[in-house]
Amino acid sequence: MNSLEKAREIFQSYEGMLRTKQVLELGIHPRTLYQLRDKGEVIELSRGLYRLNNMELLAEPDLVVVAKKIPKAIMCLITALSLHENTTQIPSQVYLAISSEQTYPIKLDYPPIKVFHFSAKSFNEGIEKIRINEVEIKVYSLSKTIVDCFKYRNKIGIDVAIEALKLGRENKKVLIKDLLYYARLCRVEKVMMPYLEAIG
Repeated sequence: MNSLEKAREIFQSYEGMLRTKQVLELGIHPRTLYQLRDKGEVIELSRGLYRLNNMELLAEPDLVVVAKKIPKAIMCLITALSLHENTTQIPSQVYLAISSEQTYPIKLDYPPIKVFHFSAKSFNEGIEKIRINEVEIKVYSLSKTIVDCFKYRNKIGIDVAIEALKLGRENKKVLIKDLLYYARLCRVEKVMMPYLEAIG
């Protein structure tokens, strides 16, 4: 087996997608990677993230890129609302939660991201995992996301939070007890209570 065939096989065994660091760790020579790229067999989704060109189209390319490049981040706020199909907002960037204990800065050339630092306690609660094109995406549950929207209402707008709460209750996607649990955790119980009482 020549180096190109070996590289193709390695890509296939990793759902067709690898970061540069993985490429090197798995024994693919940079020259081989660039040969595949120049032949059009591999495309660069974002700086340092490569994917076999013959794979099926990505359903959510921006989210897949972010999940692969920043694996510790969790999709939150408007991005999470969109994934849960519980908003009329269309996110213009990927909203990410990072633990406040994270010390190194988060940088990404593409897609555009907006990073929010969550306390360690809040960061680790309510995480769900979904798969898009065989890539694991971490996202907060809808109840946790709605509460986070109230917590960050000054950054995303109170109207976004109210709409998410209304839609979640109308479509019976969230329970009051779950909303109250996360509201206490995130210290926004007093802020949310009038809206919870009005919506019921």
